[in-house]
Amino acid sequence: MKSSLIEARKILKRLKFRDGFVVAVVRDFKTKEVLMVAVQNEEAVLKTLTTGMMHYWSRSRQKLWLKGEQSGHLQRVREVRVDCDGDALLFDVDQVGAACHEGYWSCFYRKLKNGELVTVLKRKFRPDEVYGRSGK
Repeated sequence: MKSSLIEARKILKRLKFRDGFVVAVVRDFKTKEVLMVAVQNEEAVLKTLTTGMMHYWSRSRQKLWLKGEQSGHLQRVREVRVDCDGDALLFDVDQVGAACHEGYWSCFYRKLKNGELVTVLKRKFRPDEVYGRSGK
């Protein structure tokens, strides 16, 4: 799904960026499983809407990034929803590869069980092999 620059700018005007960001909840288009939660600044939202590919703001690296730019695990936008307050976006995507930089399909690969975090998904890739180190 892509929007024209004019359409995307109209949407930007309707969003409420808090401290410069909106929350981006990303889920699989088919299963509706939540894959990840991140933040976007205006530029990330604009690029996402006009290219049809998910872009985010990395607080740790202080830069805009295209999901999958290093790993090849891209996210193609299929549908966009905006919450009632206009400060959170819900993206349904076609996920290529795994969403999590730790190598899992979803960033929500652990669940709380008996007071412990238990891994419930299998790794799709080893982060050190993809990124040359553990992590993003």
